[in-house]
Amino acid sequence: MNTDERVLFAFDPEAFPFQRGVRLRLNTFPGHADSGPERVLTTGGLGTPDSESVSYYGTVLRVGAELWMWYLGNDDAARPRQRLLHARSTDGRTWHKPPLGLVEHNGSLDNNICALPVDGHIQAAVVFHDPDDPDPGRRFKLSFESEVFDKRMAVAFSADGLTWTLHPGNPVGPYFFEQSGGAKFGGRYLVNGQGATGQWSPAGSARRLVTHESTDFVHWSPIGAPGFSRDPLPPRPGHYGGVAGPQVHLGAALWNRGNVLVGFYGMWNGPESNDRRLVSMDIGLVTSRDGLRFTEPIPDQPIVAGRETKSTAVHGYYPALMQGQGFENIGDETLFWYSPWPETDADSILLASWPRDRLGWLQPFTADYPPTVISEVLELGPDSRVHLNIDGVGGHSHARVELLDEDFAPLEGFSGAQAAIVDASGLDIAAIWASTLDTRRTARLQVTFDGIRPEDVRLYAVTVS
Repeated sequence: MNTDERVLFAFDPEAFPFQRGVRLRLNTFPGHADSGPERVLTTGGLGTPDSESVSYYGTVLRVGAELWMWYLGNDDAARPRQRLLHARSTDGRTWHKPPLGLVEHNGSLDNNICALPVDGHIQAAVVFHDPDDPDPGRRFKLSFESEVFDKRMAVAFSADGLTWTLHPGNPVGPYFFEQSGGAKFGGRYLVNGQGATGQWSPAGSARRLVTHESTDFVHWSPIGAPGFSRDPLPPRPGHYGGVAGPQVHLGAALWNRGNVLVGFYGMWNGPESNDRRLVSMDIGLVTSRDGLRFTEPIPDQPIVAGRETKSTAVHGYYPALMQGQGFENIGDETLFWYSPWPETDADSILLASWPRDRLGWLQPFTADYPPTVISEVLELGPDSRVHLNIDGVGGHSHARVELLDEDFAPLEGFSGAQAAIVDASGLDIAAIWASTLDTRRTARLQVTFDGIRPEDVRLYAVTVS
């Protein structure tokens, strides 16, 4: 993550609060209807620790030149007992399970089991990597849920991400807390999931997005911040006994882009019959600027669709997906890992992909007046660079990029006839002005879509560095 960079995503309502003549679209990942979803990690052979199921209630992080995955695996069909397992990749698609030599399994150390001293089922594992932590033994941090700690939040620390030491004060959370995502944002650790907040329905435990916060990874907020809900407030009587209705499953995976958190959450849709086999789940998109309150740009529209293929259904369940923690931009692609639900029956971890940062776009829909968007206030200076992730620009359309002051007055040298003209499509197209700012100052970006066919243009993001 480049902390000197601000990404103004088209779907972030804070990024372009002023809009005229444009509409927002999400780039829902459709999967591969003919061949099925892209399976990147599957169950192991007989005798391996993940021979029965693999679950991505885990994490993918970049560590040096590699991607590291922590996932949950089970080898006992009669009594599911998920362990913390490890895999590695360089491209996010081809993963190998390294023989770690840490934990004996079936009489052998030749396996990929992490040394986490928890004698019981593990339900979720959110890993953080702090390579600059002054304590080498805490450079990897783990928040997890296990029956051993009554499904309350527990934490562990590691020097290498493989051999873990439990915090002696576990559990660190006072309530049942099912988690799926986390990020370090604004100097604070955030873990996201669903749990007791005092905000749930009297009829039962309606699932909502809840965030716990800490500055040291040991002392956590005693209650969660309820940041996003799909059920009407107050809840409709009798609807939320646990399964029925629209809910948020296990909070959201969190992607820290410096100025904004992008979240992928479980879009739980439960039947009135309360039959869990009929639950369907897509993955939805939310954003946050503080890590506590979240906004859904287009309500109830998936960013990853569970209906992509019936092969994501397991053991007679409706197609349902579950998110873990993990996003990565590799080359010209954005990657996200997920898996089928229920987790104890899943046989693979799946991959969704998009052209880099093209999760959604703003598109003009009228030529009655120039379609235009104006950004939030930004800090710019002589070394600032502005790049557009844009498509549909060419012979019949272009984008005009201008600078305004905080009060929306055009800046001389950066507007009108001196505006930057973007007339090429690409993931990283520079907006170039003839003038240069002579000092640091606050300003807004104004993007106007011009030409014979402005409706062809799709603006995905603007990056200011």
